[in-house]
Amino acid sequence: MIHEHDCHCGHHHEHEHAEGRPQSKYEQAFGKYNLHLHDEQVATEVHNLLERHAAQYNTPDVWRFLLSTVELTTLTVVDNEERVLAMVEKYNKFAEEHPDLPPFATICVYPNFAKLVSQSLEVEGTEVAVVTGGFPSSQTFIEIKTVETALAVRDGATECDMVLSVGKFLSGDYETCADEISEIKESCGDVPLKVILETGALQTAENIKRASILSMYSGADFIKTSTGKIEPAATVEAAYVMCQAIKEYYNETGRRVGFKAAGGVSTIADAINYYTIVREILGQEWLDEHLFRIGTSSLAPRLAKAVTGEDVSFK
Repeated sequence: MIHEHDCHCGHHHEHEHAEGRPQSKYEQAFGKYNLHLHDEQVATEVHNLLERHAAQYNTPDVWRFLLSTVELTTLTVVDNEERVLAMVEKYNKFAEEHPDLPPFATICVYPNFAKLVSQSLEVEGTEVAVVTGGFPSSQTFIEIKTVETALAVRDGATECDMVLSVGKFLSGDYETCADEISEIKESCGDVPLKVILETGALQTAENIKRASILSMYSGADFIKTSTGKIEPAATVEAAYVMCQAIKEYYNETGRRVGFKAAGGVSTIADAINYYTIVREILGQEWLDEHLFRIGTSSLAPRLAKAVTGEDVSFK
């Protein structure tokens, strides 16, 4: 959490703006980070990074590792028990036929399917992830968000993905945003919480950086790009800013927060780009399924085919 007097200066006092108004605890926290970002510069920097490094990571070994980061996802209005069960059973069969391959990181579904996935998933090492807290808009009562989360965890969810209240964030209501994350995290208990920033709605690099910092200080175990329900969804520019924020936060606090790319990540080239950003900014320590994830429905079969040479379908 962000503490009112957490300035690491050795004194207990409220910081003040130049005009004399006391800074909030959120502004004090933001003050420790570089928020002077320019969108054009970010785009140039990430383009240059990918130009220099991405090709070297487009290898079968990296494809194999990327399988372990996949969150096999279905989040559609037509989801039902039969469709979700069919996806899980196809994944179970794939994993049984390829015991030499790493398991996918999670199966990710709406919270009402947590019990079904928990009871039917047979692959050791694959978690049951749910979207919660009024996904995808986050426009409902905090009481609904926390109860929905608690019910999903009760039903077997072992990871939860929530959406930042973007409207409140853009209006400067950081306190409500932070309190919601903290309360939903409390409802999760020991279950990891991913906070979806919906970076396409945040629009600017500075907003993405600020939302990343706020979410991490409020208890996020991962920060995630997007819901996939609005455009633009995941972008390399957003990932670059988020990973820079994770790095700075780790240097400031010593706590490692994970990164998840989701929304429109459909090709192996996309996955390699996100891998490259994580590898080059955060380093080898983040190349682990506990700290790096890719949420996708369409990438999974393409990645599986690249590794196995077989046509694969999970739908």
